[in-house]
Amino acid sequence: MATELIRPGRFFRVRLRFSRGVITIAIIVVVLAVGVSVGLYLLLKRATPLVLPEAYCMVRTPEGVLTLDPEQAQVSATIAAVAARRRLPERAVVIAYGTALQESKLRNLSWGDRDSVGVFQQRESQGWGRKKQLMDPVYASNKFFAALVKVKNYRKLPLAEAAQEVQRSAGGYAYAQHEQDAKILAAAFTGRVPKSVHCWYPPPKQTPAPQARTAEARKQLARALGDPSITTKKRGWLVASWSVAYAEKYQLRRVGYSGATWVNDVEADGWKKGGQAGDREVELS
Repeated sequence: MATELIRPGRFFRVRLRFSRGVITIAIIVVVLAVGVSVGLYLLLKRATPLVLPEAYCMVRTPEGVLTLDPEQAQVSATIAAVAARRRLPERAVVIAYGTALQESKLRNLSWGDRDSVGVFQQRESQGWGRKKQLMDPVYASNKFFAALVKVKNYRKLPLAEAAQEVQRSAGGYAYAQHEQDAKILAAAFTGRVPKSVHCWYPPPKQTPAPQARTAEARKQLARALGDPSITTKKRGWLVASWSVAYAEKYQLRRVGYSGATWVNDVEADGWKKGGQAGDREVELS
């Protein structure tokens, strides 16, 4: 009987072919998995989040970065606009911000210690005005600056000392801790640092006509700033920053100035180059 011989190496060749097939299949599976993962990533990146974040504002300057809620941004914008109307230096704005951060965290409070109310926690019993007046940030800011400019050499005084001369607080030393944040806000809202204020708010389902919205925004800006004419680029950026800060209140979707545009887009991360707006007018829509 003939005996079948098994040639040397035959078994190992079969095993090698099997291993190559497994490897080929594995490579195909990996490539497909990577392709699907990349596709899903790009799709999710483009898709609008199902749960939108709450409205917020970001302030970015060389001095630092701050996150505010819309009310804080609006109060900040109002203080800067009132200071510009009174032709006050940036140092006055820094002192005002340091004071407001300590007194109210830049919010228009209807309550406080005893009869203190408003952004600066001014008291009706101390002669600052009636409660209804003190609850108006434009009025309150004007009263604060009117008192500040009477402080001798206030520009050269430490922030806490200048603020205390106005406020007469029980703990005047506390104002000093807010100086850095106050400088960040002042650099942005005075217009000295362009494109430094960015806000976003959830778009409403229905909005008034654009003309009505922009007209009301400009009307309220004039209450704080006075003549809204753009005479310098710094003033233009002050108006632009004010407009972005108040975008939610007046349902503004777009602000344009000096070749740059802000839009109320959840994916936007600040002002972008482009648009028809020049240096003489801040465009609202």
